[in-house]
Amino acid sequence: MPREYINLFYLLASVCFIIGLKLLSHPRTAVRGNLLGALGMLIAIVVTLLDRRIVSYEVIIAGLVIGALIGAIMAYKAPMTAMPQVVAIFNGFGGGASALAVGAALEEALKGGFIEEIDIVFTVSAAASGLIGGISLTGSGVAFAKLQGLIEERPILLPGRHAINLALLIVCIALSAWLIVNPVFSLPYWLMVIVASVLGILLVIPIGGADMPVVISLLNAYSGIAAAGHGWVLNNSVLIISGSLVGSAGFILTALMCKAMNRSLANVMFAGVGTIVATESESDSIYAGRVKSASPEEVAMLLEGARKVIIVPGYGMAVAQAQYPIKDLTDLLESRGIEVEFAIHPVAGRMPGHMNVLLAEVDIPYDKLKEMDEINPEFKETDVVLVIGANDVVNPLARNSSDPSNPIAGMPILNVDEARSVVVIKRSLAPGFAGIPNPLFAADNCLMLFSDAKKAIMDLANALKS
Repeated sequence: MPREYINLFYLLASVCFIIGLKLLSHPRTAVRGNLLGALGMLIAIVVTLLDRRIVSYEVIIAGLVIGALIGAIMAYKAPMTAMPQVVAIFNGFGGGASALAVGAALEEALKGGFIEEIDIVFTVSAAASGLIGGISLTGSGVAFAKLQGLIEERPILLPGRHAINLALLIVCIALSAWLIVNPVFSLPYWLMVIVASVLGILLVIPIGGADMPVVISLLNAYSGIAAAGHGWVLNNSVLIISGSLVGSAGFILTALMCKAMNRSLANVMFAGVGTIVATESESDSIYAGRVKSASPEEVAMLLEGARKVIIVPGYGMAVAQAQYPIKDLTDLLESRGIEVEFAIHPVAGRMPGHMNVLLAEVDIPYDKLKEMDEINPEFKETDVVLVIGANDVVNPLARNSSDPSNPIAGMPILNVDEARSVVVIKRSLAPGFAGIPNPLFAADNCLMLFSDAKKAIMDLANALKS
């Protein structure tokens, strides 16, 4: 296919990506945006395969078959609750693929293959793609392992970790400079990718599970930048555009989530929040003699007399897969004329939009999912708030504490304590990932329903019916 036609179709694919990304910004148009983005990618793949510079299709077809098979199995097997792990591992695959493909292009160029010239743009782009791709590959692997429970989810703080990371980064920069100044063989590139991969592990190991939404978003941005660097190496415009879109969107989302937690990115990456867990004596000073436990029947009586109920989902809902009985409970309450809404905190769960995805799975209407700034003024007029498996995002210490050692001090929260009654469904009084107690549990207007979230909601529904 002539180069002019290839570039024209690449432009069409890029337009699909841009419009699709815009449509993804609203739940009602997200499905169309996803399909449009997929169409753009299909166009880009088909046009690339028709490029005359591809001389053999055997390996490409084998890769397509194997990749499609793995992707289909993962899509079929992975439950909705495991979407954060899926996103994390796909980020890693994207970054690793860019690093390997750039390395292959470098090897081909050194042999005098299809790449005409190794210039400064080529080497700088190759170094950037290899560095960021290596970090994304192993960093995403660690994030996956933490979310999957394969390694400790709380921060693992190695002695001298900042000095080690700085030394590894300096080594990566030195190897990149070697490649850029003297691109006569590929050894500096592969050494740099290996060192960057070690750096990716050491950067994510000290980050706790509560900060995984930020980490996943940042690694997503890294994989996009690695893809853009790959595009510059291959002089492929659609790869440059799509990688830049992913990278910029990931960085913007990362900044928004850091703002939602009132923390800097440096604090998220290097502070090791969640390492220190509240002691029993510290918790007792807040909870002792003040926590009121309730039964499903008592909570059902409370709900029966309510006019408005707000449900606050958290990670506990995801773990228990309680979204299905929550849908049934919502329908039951609404059949009795009770208004039901959902309050969504920006960093609830383990990835951006985690709660929205789970609730959309059971066909909770989009207009019932209210963001924090929209729903907070309504709590004062709410009869009952059901907090399901959430902790830090409803902790009043974030709003009331000026202690700099408090990891959530200043973080915007859902003001559930302003409602007439609050019911917290939780297995125990154990602290959240920030490692601090929650005074909400001992508040005068709060009842604790100690149970697995799924069982508790089912028991509530049964109690209401009877």
